[in-house]
Amino acid sequence: MRIAQLAGRTVVLTPEGAAEVPADFEGHVLERWDELHDWSRSATGARPYDEAELEAPLPGIPRQIFAVALNYRPHTAEAGYEEPESPLVFTKFPTCLTGPHTTVELPPGHVDWELELVAVIGREARRVPVDKGWEPVVALTVGQDLSERVAQLAGRPAQFSLAKSHPGFGPIGPALVSLDEIPDRDDLELTCELNGEVVQHDRTANMIFPIPRLVSHLSEFCTLLPGDLVFTGTPAGVGNRRTPQRFLTPADELVSRIGGVGEMRHRFRKATS
Repeated sequence: MRIAQLAGRTVVLTPEGAAEVPADFEGHVLERWDELHDWSRSATGARPYDEAELEAPLPGIPRQIFAVALNYRPHTAEAGYEEPESPLVFTKFPTCLTGPHTTVELPPGHVDWELELVAVIGREARRVPVDKGWEPVVALTVGQDLSERVAQLAGRPAQFSLAKSHPGFGPIGPALVSLDEIPDRDDLELTCELNGEVVQHDRTANMIFPIPRLVSHLSEFCTLLPGDLVFTGTPAGVGNRRTPQRFLTPADELVSRIGGVGEMRHRFRKATS
């Protein structure tokens, strides 16, 4: 099942097009995920749609967005750090979310790309054992943890959340993909392209802390709630670790792709004062 948002309505994406879900599911998509999944198997009335019109696929505003730093060894090395002993967690604020085909405003500074697999929580969870870490997760989606590096790295110690939460700095989409749609949820190919050039490429099997470990760790501290998002970390290849450094400009197109999950395309413009 691939759940998306189109013209303000929840739809299921099928090979034939987009089919609106019954009205009684609106506002309860994640809480009634299993029922919706059963309905989707016989969904009818699908219509052609333009992928560029898809909105952020999460119905409603998440109460919590977790993000993980330094979760791929090559990225940890390029950043000049040692491998962490436990997940390094920060947050992105919900107003940063945007859809899979939008134009993002670039604030002053240096805006960088970070392709990430995003886990979508669908069941309330607390103190989850690692071996049950997939159970609260109902879907995966593609994400970008866009980051303004000047503000992010200005402090001593640095703080991440504000510089990663400008409007549009949390693109997700194109759909919430149920786990049964994904052949190997622990080993997905990630590819990020800037103007047709591959700048990031890795597989989620190379995470230092896989999704079950992240869910278990987070649930030791917080109660996980339906609709929460977990940005699981980015591979090597970010702009501020290149020589010379490279950052996003209004002329760029950023393509974010995860095999079996989907693809996003974003353009940029200079922020207006």
